[in-house]
Amino acid sequence: MALLALLAACTTEPSRLAVYQKEGFEPDETFSRLFDASVEETCEAARRALLSQGYRLTTQVHDFVSGSKSFQPEGEVHVQIVFNVVCAPVGTGGKLATAYVSAVQDRYMLKKNPNSASVGVAAIGSLSIPLTASGDSLVKVASETIPAGRFYDRFFALMQHNLPMSAGER
Repeated sequence: MALLALLAACTTEPSRLAVYQKEGFEPDETFSRLFDASVEETCEAARRALLSQGYRLTTQVHDFVSGSKSFQPEGEVHVQIVFNVVCAPVGTGGKLATAYVSAVQDRYMLKKNPNSASVGVAAIGSLSIPLTASGDSLVKVASETIPAGRFYDRFFALMQHNLPMSAGER
């Protein structure tokens, strides 16, 4: 019996690791890309990429762009993706920039809240009557940073497509 308890403890230990302990902080992560353009041109390319895919811009400054897009994959499920792009200069010439991108997916479900009415009569007491009406609301059930490399690769390719051509390429 003690041996079984020990084996059970050993098999459940990896899943008990805190999420932050699984972070790799590898230099080749998929969340950034170097572009042969200025910070302003890089962020403009990101802005155009988001707009071309139906994202609604929520914040836009010279070195930061944020946008969101909503989906309804099922009847009572709502998903929202929020994209954040930070453009940072590389070197001192101002001709290279790195775009740091992260996208967060929030998942919401429809929660039904049934309503009921209560009537009080002094001689009898109170009487509860269920009504057919209900108050519906969306409740956030999950939120995660999208980890998929191909997802970001497609976005970076669209950004590259939206960069202005240099004089030698025209």
